[in-house]
Amino acid sequence: MTAQPDASGPDLVVAGAGGGLAGALRAAEQGLSVLVVEASEHFRRGNNTSMSTAMFPGAGSRWQAEAGIDDTPETFVADIMAKTGGAAEPRLARTLAEVSAPLVEWLADSAGLPLSLVTDFNYPGHAVPRCHTIPGRHGSGVIDHLARAVTAHPNIELLVPARLSDVRLDDDAGGAVRAVVVTYPDGTEEEIPTRAVLLATNGFGADRTLVAEHLPEIADALYQGSDRSLGDALRIGTSLGAAAGFLDAYQGHGAVGAKSGTLVGWASIIHGGILVDLDGMRFGDETRGYSEYAAALAARRGSTGWIVLDETAYDRCLPFRDFQDNVEAGAFVWGADAAELAEATGLPADALATEIAESAAAARGERSDTHGRTHWERPLSGRLAAIRVVPALFHTQGGLMVDEHAAVVRADDRPIPGLYAAGGAAAGISGHGAAGYLPGNGLLPAFGLAWLAADDVAGRRSQ
Repeated sequence: MTAQPDASGPDLVVAGAGGGLAGALRAAEQGLSVLVVEASEHFRRGNNTSMSTAMFPGAGSRWQAEAGIDDTPETFVADIMAKTGGAAEPRLARTLAEVSAPLVEWLADSAGLPLSLVTDFNYPGHAVPRCHTIPGRHGSGVIDHLARAVTAHPNIELLVPARLSDVRLDDDAGGAVRAVVVTYPDGTEEEIPTRAVLLATNGFGADRTLVAEHLPEIADALYQGSDRSLGDALRIGTSLGAAAGFLDAYQGHGAVGAKSGTLVGWASIIHGGILVDLDGMRFGDETRGYSEYAAALAARRGSTGWIVLDETAYDRCLPFRDFQDNVEAGAFVWGADAAELAEATGLPADALATEIAESAAAARGERSDTHGRTHWERPLSGRLAAIRVVPALFHTQGGLMVDEHAAVVRADDRPIPGLYAAGGAAAGISGHGAAGYLPGNGLLPAFGLAWLAADDVAGRRSQ
């Protein structure tokens, strides 16, 4: 725990040390005093940003220009709308697409993240490569870096562990934020005056009751997110009259290693892999998206399956730290051919051999894929590997409705003065269900909305 701000209160209180750290840094560099309140002392490894693959979309970034990739916010919005079937909130989709490139460039230039454009593969749904990441492609490196910057900044105080449990409005000032309530581990509470608060506490994935209510199709799956994602922002915001929406939206994943409990990653699929169930059968077009594949896998016998790939695809996945963790856990089994792999996995040999052969034929263009898959980087060949995977819920994508400044709004779209939300605390741009999730739809609202909120608070302070 660090020293607390003086009695006059900070200009901005940030609840949550994920994307909220970017908001804190952005506000502090504009001269604001900032208090970051974080519930978990293990946030550097335990929040959703730290568990991510650190992919930041940036439409029209300088890295894309250097690579000769033509991209615009309009193209990005079109991809968001296509993935969500037109269900994404249009104002927010446009806002985040427009801020995406300035955000990644700020993260590199001002926050100091060593970002580069991912060009070795392209995630499903993105028309062009637009995801930027750090070496190791893991969110823990992002959080470590930003936490060091926040701790060193003279305008920022970090209060850990402490939970922002309430926000209080001033009835005499048009219902504007006047204070926050912080609860400490021993149960004591403190009211801290402030005129602006950013709720960046993620969604409600760790609250099994809320998940069962809003996301029944994935309620029984493994939860692979922060244990602090308990819906605090949703509870606080709605109690103050905020509107909420898209509460059925979430990011799932169909590729968490059953042995390691660690993400295997969908690069294994993009580089040519296939996913089969316990009967050795494929059950869909894997490239349509890893999020919706969580529910598809959960519906199969045993709620588990196997990703099958070859040595080339395996080697191409090694830049991901999560994938390496599965390698080190001994989660992969190998076979010289389909028969040996069937023996190693316990899958039906005939069915597995047929699926591998037919998918390879489709990848070579010799036949149409039974499930409609058209993206094949290359056919599987040579030595084969497999890893057993289970479905997981990573984080929820619905929450408090916000405007283009990340300000929380009421049902009539009027902002609650001084109240902001970002990331899973806010309704995102994934539409409804899991199928609308586009890679980067978690980090972009988390960091982009936090960045926009900081700018709005700074702009209002200078007026």
